[in-house]
Amino acid sequence: MLEETGLAYEPHLVNIMEGDQLTPEFLALNPNNKIPALIDPNGPKGKQVELFESGAILIYLAEKSGKLLSTDPVERLETLQWLMWQMGGAGPMFGQLGFFFAMGGKDLEDKTALNRYRDESMRLLNVLEKHLSGRAYMVGGAYSIADLALWPWIRTLTGFYEAGELLEMGSRANTQDWMARCLDRPASQAAPNIPARN
Repeated sequence: MLEETGLAYEPHLVNIMEGDQLTPEFLALNPNNKIPALIDPNGPKGKQVELFESGAILIYLAEKSGKLLSTDPVERLETLQWLMWQMGGAGPMFGQLGFFFAMGGKDLEDKTALNRYRDESMRLLNVLEKHLSGRAYMVGGAYSIADLALWPWIRTLTGFYEAGELLEMGSRANTQDWMARCLDRPASQAAPNIPARN
């Protein structure tokens, strides 16, 4: 989002594999010990703003920059609706699927949890595929915070979790076309490597 908006920023790597999110310094910013988190020393009325939760950060930066969130009332609401769909449904379900398919839960003999998250992820992907029919982006024909919040999860399903075959991603032409458009953006290509890893 920061790359898309052109707002000046200083990135800091929070390595969750090493427990950086559990340090007192990070917990002072985000008591929920999750990434991302943001400090803006130049917030509204010149006051510092500290935020956590991806959705809240995306809305804040969209409003601050005037980018990626339509000023048209109906498109704005539709964008927020799909952002909340990602925050409350797709993200959590895809993350749980990843845990039970590719990470710590993959070795459990009882596949009840895996099957539950697979089925719900498939349902959500079907909703997405149908929604994207005849659309370039999630809302109003323009890239928005709804797209920005969602495409990294789709990439994680097929990349990091290697669950593309399980979820029949190859048969989801609308989703694949949308992903290609999202990934073609310069900010989408730059952001995964910010901050630079050693």
